[in-house]
Amino acid sequence: MQKSLIAFALLVLPLAGCMQDPASRGMAGAAAGALVADALDENMLAGAALGGLAGLATCGIELGLPPCRSRY
Repeated sequence: MQKSLIAFALLVLPLAGCMQDPASRGMAGAAAGALVADALDENMLAGAALGGLAGLATCGIELGLPPCRSRY
């Protein structure tokens, strides 16, 4: 469990300042989903996919994060 928390911190901390576009929110969601699935002894690939989709979906919802901006 402690190794999973360290891996989560190493994956998510670089993305913490970049949460303003859908891709970075999706990547952070995928990392979090994989970590949760690993902690619960579930399929990590499915957890990453669901977490990534949840991260992408938060761009239209006000959660205290900066609003998403399109790169175009």
